[in-house]
Amino acid sequence: MATFREMRVLEIVEDGSLTTEQKIAELRGIESEARGLQRAASESPMGDDDGWQDDLRQVRLALDKLGAKEPKKGAASL
Repeated sequence: MATFREMRVLEIVEDGSLTTEQKIAELRGIESEARGLQRAASESPMGDDDGWQDDLRQVRLALDKLGAKEPKKGAASL
């Protein structure tokens, strides 16, 4: 079963009313939010499988499909 985030990623990629740049910007927003939630989950005593890794993979695949370049990573990046 697809997660809400996976469905949203697919919806963005298939939206004909958005330019490629707009799609990339929206996907980067989802990626940023998912990374933040993944960091928060990794700091909590909850289970190891937070589910965010799968969402991040889906976003990354969609960004690659759109030809987006990998952003530069700083010291604080995961």
